[in-house]
Amino acid sequence: MMVAVATDSSSTPSNDKPRRARRTRMTGAERRQQLLEIGRTLFAAKGFEGTSVEEIAAKAGVSKPVVYEHFGGKEGLYAVVVDREMRRLLDMVTSSLTAGHPRELCEQAAFALLDYIEEYTDGFRILVRDSPIPQSTGSFASLISDIATQVEDILGREFKSRGFDPKLAPLYAQALVGMVALTGQWWLDVRKPKKAEVAAHLVNLAWHGLDGLEARPHLIGRRKA
Repeated sequence: MMVAVATDSSSTPSNDKPRRARRTRMTGAERRQQLLEIGRTLFAAKGFEGTSVEEIAAKAGVSKPVVYEHFGGKEGLYAVVVDREMRRLLDMVTSSLTAGHPRELCEQAAFALLDYIEEYTDGFRILVRDSPIPQSTGSFASLISDIATQVEDILGREFKSRGFDPKLAPLYAQALVGMVALTGQWWLDVRKPKKAEVAAHLVNLAWHGLDGLEARPHLIGRRKA
């Protein structure tokens, strides 16, 4: 007498391998953004010379030709990263200057730079390094000069209202913005005191220095030239 053996049609044959989950393919724009983010992280940590196309490709899970396809090489990727960060910082400072009172404008400019350092630390680390390749947006020094130009107009009006020579406003704008930028580089690593306290001290020095400004400053040492 034959006995029928029931079989489960839903069971997987023993010789069948489990299917691998399909990986979602990135669009060209998504891949480019991914490479930019990876490049920014590596350039911030290792610098331009210490970063290789091989490492960038490996972090992204792609082959080297993909990096070349999007940016033409490491130099092209680095240039785009730097240009984006410079524009971001300039936009943050420019858009922050909304107050009417000059002292509050100084506060806003100081906070804008410190905000950028806090939120985009990798970007700032890249910007303050000497770039090994020319940038379409210039250098960090030229960026600071662009920011100083924004402050220059404010100082010019303030100088004129107080009877000072407005032609000296560019000199003071460079000095003030340079002071904030250099302090920002120092604060980048120490992060003490807190951001608001750093901004308060910067503005304290800048504002009270301007408040007691001499119309015709003089030297007290022996050297006169």
